[in-house]
Amino acid sequence: MNDARPRPVTGHVPVLRLGDVLLVTLQGDLHDSTAQQLQQDLAETISRTGVRGVLIDISGVEIVDSFLGRVLAEIAAQAKLLAARTVVAGMRPAVAITLVELGLSLPGLSTALSTEAGMELLAQQAPVRRPGRPRQESP
Repeated sequence: MNDARPRPVTGHVPVLRLGDVLLVTLQGDLHDSTAQQLQQDLAETISRTGVRGVLIDISGVEIVDSFLGRVLAEIAAQAKLLAARTVVAGMRPAVAITLVELGLSLPGLSTALSTEAGMELLAQQAPVRRPGRPRQESP
């Protein structure tokens, strides 16, 4: 049976480290408990590893509602407080239209058309760090 509806994401969303960036790929709907776990996992991993960026690929997400918009904005805010930048990649045109219609501006997020473009954007925005010194957020 071929069901075209988005699959719900339950349990754990994998967070992969690619150099100095954490990559998260969302597929389908994100449930409350999974979203909370993802936020916690990302904050802990950023703090522990000192990565400079978070790339969230939403190309597998068919529908973005106010809940997912709020989750993305909260992830970006948490990452920024931990001196990391957040980029959302792979947004479909229908998703962008929906976000605008919902009035969601997603502060703190940058966007890219693809994962590769998102990685390039994070590489361009990377603050220069000196060994042995804590990183600082530019004003």
